[in-house]
Amino acid sequence: MKTLCIAAAAALAVVSPVAAQQAGDWTVGLGLANVNPKSDNGTLAGGTVPVSIGDNTRPSVTVEYFIRDNIGVELLGALPFKHSIKSNGAEIGTVKHLPPVVSLQYHFDATPQLKPFVGVGVNFTGFYDAESRGDLAGSDLRVKNSWGLAAHLGADYWINDRSAVRADVRWIDIDADVTLNGADIGQVEVDPVVAGVSYVMKF
Repeated sequence: MKTLCIAAAAALAVVSPVAAQQAGDWTVGLGLANVNPKSDNGTLAGGTVPVSIGDNTRPSVTVEYFIRDNIGVELLGALPFKHSIKSNGAEIGTVKHLPPVVSLQYHFDATPQLKPFVGVGVNFTGFYDAESRGDLAGSDLRVKNSWGLAAHLGADYWINDRSAVRADVRWIDIDADVTLNGADIGQVEVDPVVAGVSYVMKF
């Protein structure tokens, strides 16, 4: 009987619910994020130059503060992303960017360990270090900064009451004006899906 009691207690400990995130809690997530622009990124130079932007994966960090139980405000940050810009398969430039996102999020208590969440927010994308290549080599290529909305969907699987593994996906509205040698040549529609995995710690 004693052995059965110990086994039952151990089983209860394994499935014991993780407390919901409460007002005043902080979480920090460290992981990787892949920024994957949509397949058709528009055309430049009066519709004569179709543009395709490549994807990139970099380390990411999230910080979230819970203003109410299960409701948090999250900041997404990352190391700079670098993207190849191609036209008809040939590289015509590269550009770096930082895309911080601030989101308001709601976390659901789906199961004792699984906590899905949804969020909406605002993104600022700062582009820099644009370089012209290929047929445009030597030209002054610039990509202007962008503001847009963002949507967020994901889930945390809590290992214990202080740490979780997260998988998430975001859609970000990024539309940026492009200039070549000071002349406006159009706009690129990046609109990426950002997929991430991270380790989350609660404080």
